[in-house]
Amino acid sequence: MDLFLPNMLSATVTVLKIFFLTILFSIPLGFIVALARRSKYKFISVPVRIYQLIFRGTPLMLQLFFFMYGPYYIFDSSLDRFVACILAFTVNYAAYFGEIFRGGIASIPKGQYEAAKVLGYTKFQTFMRIILPQVIKQVIPATGNELMTLVKDTSLAQVISVVELFRVASAAGSKYFSTVPIIVAAVFYLVMNTVVEISFKLIEKKFDYYKN
Repeated sequence: MDLFLPNMLSATVTVLKIFFLTILFSIPLGFIVALARRSKYKFISVPVRIYQLIFRGTPLMLQLFFFMYGPYYIFDSSLDRFVACILAFTVNYAAYFGEIFRGGIASIPKGQYEAAKVLGYTKFQTFMRIILPQVIKQVIPATGNELMTLVKDTSLAQVISVVELFRVASAAGSKYFSTVPIIVAAVFYLVMNTVVEISFKLIEKKFDYYKN
């Protein structure tokens, strides 16, 4: 039975790949979504709202199926399973991050924009030097919660046959008629989320100098 552990460690690497690649692509995309949502032009803000409604309002599992099998029916070609997985996770989490970041930007008093303009800052300088650091501080707790959810959501990748931790644990549990692999997988997820929580506590402490 101890043979399942190396497979679980290998599957954990897949979980980490999904986790970090999703962060790499979805957080920058989330900022773009947030800015687009705040656009005064309806032809920009309305499609973005619809996108967020769709990807926040439908299950991630269905989105995984869409990116895995949709291209075959639409374009008569298929994506690699792992690529489809990353695309689904990215657009899903970007929709959530976009709303988090939008709320963070909206929480900054308008007086700060006006004060920066009086001091001679450009809009870009105002955003990068004054607004963005405060927004980051505001969104740290919500972003941390989303990333802890992301760790757990990686288990959904199994529905398109991506060999990740939960899939391996389930297969081992069925093979050996034991709950031990599931318990070990739970410990793995718990350890990963503990690391995420500690990391965000440290980040939050670093931004403590931005007092509200």
